[in-house]
Amino acid sequence: MPTPGNHPDTALRHVLDLLNLLAEGAPAESFTLPAGRGADLSEAEAEAVADATRTALRIRRTLSQHRRREAELAALFDTAGDLAGLRDLDAVLKAIVHRAKLLLGTDVTYLSLNDDEAGDTYMRVTDGSVSAAFQQVRLGMGEGLGGLVAETARPYTTGDYRDDPRFRHTATIDHAVAEEGLRAILGVPLRLGAQVIGVLFAADRTARAFTPDEVALLSSLADHAAIAIDGARLLDETRTALVDLNAASRTIEAHSEAIRRAEDAHDRLTDLVLRGGDVTDVATAIGALLRGGTLIHDADGIELARAGTDPQPPPAQAVAASRADGRAVPAGGTWVCAVLAGPELLGSIALSGRAGLDDADRRLFERAGVVTALLLLLRRSVAEAEDRVRGELLGDLLGGAADPAALATRARRLGVNLNHPHAVFVLHPEPPHPEAPQLPGPLASGPGRPGTASRPRLPAAAARIAHARKGLAGVHHGDVVLICPSETPSACAAGLANELGQALAAPVTVGAAGPATGHAAFAAAYAEARRCRTALRALGRSGTGAALRDLGFLGVLLGDPTDLGGYVHRTLGPLLEYDAQRGTDLVRTLTVYFEAGMNQSRARDALHVHINTVVQRLDRIGRLLGADWQRPERSLELQLALRVHQVHAAD
Repeated sequence: MPTPGNHPDTALRHVLDLLNLLAEGAPAESFTLPAGRGADLSEAEAEAVADATRTALRIRRTLSQHRRREAELAALFDTAGDLAGLRDLDAVLKAIVHRAKLLLGTDVTYLSLNDDEAGDTYMRVTDGSVSAAFQQVRLGMGEGLGGLVAETARPYTTGDYRDDPRFRHTATIDHAVAEEGLRAILGVPLRLGAQVIGVLFAADRTARAFTPDEVALLSSLADHAAIAIDGARLLDETRTALVDLNAASRTIEAHSEAIRRAEDAHDRLTDLVLRGGDVTDVATAIGALLRGGTLIHDADGIELARAGTDPQPPPAQAVAASRADGRAVPAGGTWVCAVLAGPELLGSIALSGRAGLDDADRRLFERAGVVTALLLLLRRSVAEAEDRVRGELLGDLLGGAADPAALATRARRLGVNLNHPHAVFVLHPEPPHPEAPQLPGPLASGPGRPGTASRPRLPAAAARIAHARKGLAGVHHGDVVLICPSETPSACAAGLANELGQALAAPVTVGAAGPATGHAAFAAAYAEARRCRTALRALGRSGTGAALRDLGFLGVLLGDPTDLGGYVHRTLGPLLEYDAQRGTDLVRTLTVYFEAGMNQSRARDALHVHINTVVQRLDRIGRLLGADWQRPERSLELQLALRVHQVHAAD
């Protein structure tokens, strides 16, 4: 029987067996020494055989890894080829997640894309998913595993997402993951250079660890996928751009003749204005170009010119709509275009006999509005020269130092009769309402510049009103002042505030005084109108118009203190007249009622009458004074007037 150490062929034969096993790709368990074969080996030979076995197993693992890597690379190349052949973005995305599922053999694969506007990443495509909530989930940057990948541009993996504290868990994400039943999740960024456009995921419904090879494989697929996504997106954008370009080309071709016609018409109208044509010439030219009747009105609705149609007022609603929209608008078979200089309404044009206008003729009509605005602005420049003369007369009149006879003569030359009663108005522009249109550039209102948009236009608007009413307007000591024939300054002031506010699209405060007759009265009326303007703004009544007498006792204090009787009559007049005509005592009843603290029972005791009598008298007082007579500010005026009346009665 042989002794150990005398059979070296046994060790050599085992080494040859190991090489054969490597060549055949045998499983790892086949590499162990068969039972009984090592019994006749020495200890050194047995150790050598063991070392050879371990080396063979390492070689087998290396070969296995190389084969697997070759298979993965082949699959990646196949994937790249497949993706390169796809042109539709949705098809590319579906192919990516499906190939990821095949390569990693996971239960679910899915892909999210970043939404730069919303600042999150949203689920775009899934493969193997069964949960609707999971398929629609959105992840904020840094939320969950996917949000963290999208934010950091680094791959992340978890063996069991539910219990992994590294991630920022949210109720929405955790609910979606739990409903899908996912445990192990791997996410890698989809990168284009330094930009992350999304995240590619692979996940299993059982807890396990992803190997570095799996992370590398999915990352490689993600790199190919990002390029394919970008290519498909660029192709979509190119197709869209080509479609838009073709549509634009057709539009340009369709409208080129219309644009040329509109330009020719604009040149003809502009040349007409520059050669000195008037508004009637422009109206006639517009009617001939558009084959219809033309009406031109100014901002006040006064007809300036008409050609080929009957006179009719401008449709106010249509003018307002055209002004707001900046386009010509139809109105009952007539087309209307507002004539604008920025936000300022200069007038309007109405085109009759053309119920339907195509886009080209509509643009031509709107160009005619621009030319008409140019003409009206030229007319206004001439008027402003005359207004400067009027403004100089206004300054001398309000200064009070000029020769009265010379002033009267200069005024008559301008059609103003200073011997007739005139009201004096001081105008102040207020900041425009937020919804009002703004002028561009240096005239635009802004912080610290209240009312600057309407300030340059207020003198011109006042001058137009002065010219229409045979008055004077101008700037005096920084105030815009208007003088018009009037015996009712209060009513005129309220109307002016409304009229100027509409014309300037911004509130205007109007302080009034007068009527003034003769040279000397105008300076005092101007000072009173300034005080009234200041009081209106201080009382929070900006954008309204009034005279001092309309401000109650405050108006008396700011105005003529000797006019206390007028104040009493304006405040208590209906009661005084009623008592005088009927022999009643409503004034005393009101006095006692206020002294009793507006308590009907105490007033009854003081008057020694029945409570019903007090109620009836107070009801009569309410009907005479108005329903608001017991409001705090009105009752204060009444009590002051009653006190003044008592003092005068005692005298």
